[in-house]
Amino acid sequence: MNAALRTIPHRSTSGARSHMAVGVASATGGDLSIVRDPLRLLLFALTILTVSRVHQHYPLLMKLRPALLLVIAATGYAYLNPRFLTRENVLKLWPMRLVAVLGILACCSAVFGISLGHTATFFLEWYVKTLVYAFLLAVSIRHVRDLYTFVWAYVLSCGILSFFSLFVFGITKTGTSDFQRLSNLYTYDSNDLGVVLTIGLALTLLLLVSTRGSRRWLLFAILAGISATIARSGSRGGFLGLIAVAVAALILANGVSVARRGLILVAAGVALMLGAPAGYWKQMSTVLEPKGDYNYSTLDGRKALAQRGLGYMEMYPLFGLGMDNFSRAECTISPKLEQLNRTGPIRCTAPHNSYIQAGAELGVPGLLVWASLVLGVIYRLLRIRRRLPRSWRRGTDTERFLYGAAGFFPLAMIGFAVTAFFVSFAWADPIYIMAAFTAGFYMSVHTHLQETSGPKSSAPQAHQAFSHQGAGWRVSQGVERLRAMRSFHSEPGSTATINA
Repeated sequence: MNAALRTIPHRSTSGARSHMAVGVASATGGDLSIVRDPLRLLLFALTILTVSRVHQHYPLLMKLRPALLLVIAATGYAYLNPRFLTRENVLKLWPMRLVAVLGILACCSAVFGISLGHTATFFLEWYVKTLVYAFLLAVSIRHVRDLYTFVWAYVLSCGILSFFSLFVFGITKTGTSDFQRLSNLYTYDSNDLGVVLTIGLALTLLLLVSTRGSRRWLLFAILAGISATIARSGSRGGFLGLIAVAVAALILANGVSVARRGLILVAAGVALMLGAPAGYWKQMSTVLEPKGDYNYSTLDGRKALAQRGLGYMEMYPLFGLGMDNFSRAECTISPKLEQLNRTGPIRCTAPHNSYIQAGAELGVPGLLVWASLVLGVIYRLLRIRRRLPRSWRRGTDTERFLYGAAGFFPLAMIGFAVTAFFVSFAWADPIYIMAAFTAGFYMSVHTHLQETSGPKSSAPQAHQAFSHQGAGWRVSQGVERLRAMRSFHSEPGSTATINA
């Protein structure tokens, strides 16, 4: 790492005060804070709406389609003000490469799948918005404060979801049992809620261990709200995801003392128990007896769906059924049709498993790419954390946040990997948000290393890594910097490479 630091040339410039004024945090100290330029604020608001869906609670606001308006506004502002974007090609970063490949495979699946029109409609009305949003996030993260801003947006979104789940949405009985769970959740159902919130749980823990001051009380409230909401959702997948994040935090979050980790997780556990509705623990105990569950034995249970999904992969191995065509296949080419009275009702069931969804709808290549995105965040960031300076664990706010992100981003993806096994979330926003965050992490670490490394010493020395361009700041693209970046990212054995 020290050798890598020495390869980055020292570039001192004037205007350091202006540099700080536009929101690039000093590497030598100072609190991290949210960036408030127009593009970041637009994307902050877009993240709130995308994750929390709060606008759907207000019919008048929903009619205005605020998320679409924010996408248009953010895209237009970014196009007219490229100086506020990172000048590095985000397609050099493996997370966004994989996202781009998924977009290409989605287009191919439309042509070679079972319904061109249905896939094309889904792609144009839904998936392209997810892709645009992910790339907008990725190109808007120039340095650690931008990344910090968007992590806060996701965490606050989970706080809003938790508030509505605790004080607005009602709970109802399920069937004839005493088990109660959340209902009337607008776009999300109870199982979907677990996916979103387990990611939010890990990101909240990241902010808790890297943030100082009174903001931590808000984060503790959000952490308690997330735990209680997962209980009220009654989702077994959400419960398993919470357990997975908690166990992984105890093992992997070595930048935080064991006592502090334990205290935070105990607080989350208490909130879970207090928020648990009637029949919750009895319902969770069924996880230990999977063969007694309807998902194991019924024709439209998860086991049968997974088996049919594997069959669809065999039938369409290269490009799949076509994005969003799984439920259509269930009513047209499914083997279950032979077991049903064709004049009777047939359920066009969703896959209820994101891995099966990716493989059945985009084929084996789509499954491999999608799974690589999930596992890559976990594996690569944990490797990179071992290469980061240990001093960052107790360093500046910037260094503590980056060191924490290298551990808690994988925790967030572990939560997603577990909960995604029970829902159809392969084409939903959370995994693409995490891809953009991971790309932003690479950019933030690279930028911070350039700010703090000097040619004469491996000790951190703050210096400028940006050149002034009008009213904003953009990454310098000089020959020396490009050579330095290649040297750093091609160091033998380096786990901090940004190239796929």
